[in-house]
Amino acid sequence: MDDIVKDAAPAQRDLDLTARPPLRIVTCGSPGDGKSTLIGRLLYEKALVFGDKLAARAFESRSRGASGDEIDFASLLNDLQAEREQSLTVDVTSRYFSTAKRSFVVVDTPGHDQFTRNVAAGAFNADLALILVDASQGLRKQTFRHSIIASLLGIRHIVLAVNKIDLVDFDQAVFDKIVTEFRDFAAELNFTSVTPIPISARYGVNVSSRSLRTPWYRGPDLASHLEDIDAADERNSKPFRMIVQSVDQADRDFRGFAGSIASGSVRPGDEIVVAGSSRMARIERIVTAEGDVDVAQAGDPVTLLLTDPIEIARGDMLAAAKHRPEVADQFAAHLIWMSDDHLLPGRSYLMKIGARTVPATVTELKHRLDVETLAKNAAKTLERNEIGFCNLATAAAVAFDHFANNRETGAFALLDRFSNATVAAGLISFELRRATNIHYQDIIVSKLSRAKLKQQLPVILWFTGLSGAGKSTIANLVEAQLHARGAHTTMLDGDNVRHGLNRDLGFTDTDRVENIRRIGEVAKLMTEAGLIVLCSFISPFRAERQMVRGLVGDGEFIEIFVDTPLDECIARDPKGLYKRALAGEIANFTGIGQAYETPENAEIHLFAGRDKPDVLAQRIIEELLTRRII
Repeated sequence: MDDIVKDAAPAQRDLDLTARPPLRIVTCGSPGDGKSTLIGRLLYEKALVFGDKLAARAFESRSRGASGDEIDFASLLNDLQAEREQSLTVDVTSRYFSTAKRSFVVVDTPGHDQFTRNVAAGAFNADLALILVDASQGLRKQTFRHSIIASLLGIRHIVLAVNKIDLVDFDQAVFDKIVTEFRDFAAELNFTSVTPIPISARYGVNVSSRSLRTPWYRGPDLASHLEDIDAADERNSKPFRMIVQSVDQADRDFRGFAGSIASGSVRPGDEIVVAGSSRMARIERIVTAEGDVDVAQAGDPVTLLLTDPIEIARGDMLAAAKHRPEVADQFAAHLIWMSDDHLLPGRSYLMKIGARTVPATVTELKHRLDVETLAKNAAKTLERNEIGFCNLATAAAVAFDHFANNRETGAFALLDRFSNATVAAGLISFELRRATNIHYQDIIVSKLSRAKLKQQLPVILWFTGLSGAGKSTIANLVEAQLHARGAHTTMLDGDNVRHGLNRDLGFTDTDRVENIRRIGEVAKLMTEAGLIVLCSFISPFRAERQMVRGLVGDGEFIEIFVDTPLDECIARDPKGLYKRALAGEIANFTGIGQAYETPENAEIHLFAGRDKPDVLAQRIIEELLTRRII
């Protein structure tokens, strides 16, 4: 085998691999299914690139194998240089190699406890998914989950590699049973081709040539199938799209817009538009690292120079003028949840789409997908590795295509607003038309005009802290003093609003998030009336307090942390709630069954366990005077 690899390597010099685009393969499977062993064996037997290196490493790895003469292909693969790349903000590993017929990119997606994150990242731009199944184990939950993710991400070609066929004595009945079960499951997943192959990566059965150990199998070996399959890159057949990564203005005569072409092709003279606007221009020049070119295609990094001076900023999408993308601030999408923290509809996340990052909220979770039956089940949240379909709203309109039409411009990532960690991958299905039918009505009398009439500035005073901390007591004293000064105020209290506006909400994480979202919107409307709005809510999550802050202008949200030790709150227990919570009668009670996230940078920090309420109330009044709110 070593001689075969060495003899084949020189042929690469005369091989023209530009006639066919590289086949991008993503490997899927549970830990122990043999992904690394299979890819290591495939590279060792067929690769021209890495040829000499593979042969040398193979000799070194014999001692690591199960016997003195056996190569440890998994270790051999791990020894080879690989390139780390990012997709949907998640790291994956790619290996580039060529055979005598084709070039390949194999995207490795290791399993363990990050199944969904790795597979979603690796499958994003893949042409084919190589799904491994341990013949002795059969189909497992991860097989179903990975198949669904591959389908959602637009992969249409599947190789079902039934590995370790030697462990079941090369039994055709075992193979046929696995294939039948997989085809039944995948019937609704819109795959163009599903090619099952019985394989033993350890012994090379059906990897690069048909094996006599499976005389009943009449299909292709794995290498031949990968070399021959027609999985053309569809990006060039899509309309032109480019996300502007930077604006290059070297001098007065050169103002270029740089980025990689996401889809389609472009030539000098083509008319383009800034998505979501009426700003149009024609392309004057296309500049690459090699100089000016007459045409650029998907994947090419370019700088575009335009004939007309129009306003374009980083993050804008440039598109073909006659084939424009959708622009909306509400749409429906599939979410592949990746975080250990579950999804909370109503919570404000960050959406990274193209080169833009905007606040976004899941307004409704329509259903959660059962990965074994494909049933669409009602749900209020998503846990790690779960897949759901939901409605989202963004703080500003974004440009996109439906993911089914353009994988490059129809995907996004959701990020946690505090840690910036990726919590989900999203695939846009369609825009919600109500987003384009609703417009803001111009109002003649402004917020500042109303406030000026009241001789005050509008503001939200947000009292947060544990139950029993003294929030409502202090807020009442503050409002009484403001009223005595002639200020125009209103009070929103946690218990009171649950008798009316929020009577339909419970105390789960999801309901608490929605409770604060509604209150925030009401408080915002009241500031529009020029009022000082006192809000007294436990509001245990930082994200929701930050969300309310973001609804109003700078200086119009003052966070007041009423800091009382838990032991003292329990001792006070004015409503008897702690007693019931400690007895197990109240679930999700903040401080007992649910954590309270203390403010990190509250404008006012009150130590309510140390000072009397009237002293603390006076401190707030002094702060309002200092800020000239009253």
